[in-house]
Amino acid sequence: MLKALAIDLYRAQQRVHQLEEQLENAPLSEKEAIKRELRGANAECNQLRRLVEAKKQKPLYRTSHKKTPGT
Repeated sequence: MLKALAIDLYRAQQRVHQLEEQLENAPLSEKEAIKRELRGANAECNQLRRLVEAKKQKPLYRTSHKKTPGT
């Protein structure tokens, strides 16, 4: 699952970069529409980044019910 999220994050980041380049080169009449799309792409990218970070963190609780030595 982490690998799939990482791939989605990479694609979202590429989309953000693409939109930023479009915004720089767009005529004034198209800039507002690109800005709206860029805000949405940034939000998606941030959400995916948070999901990836959450998956990478180790759980705060014990995931195994096996007894450890000394307990």
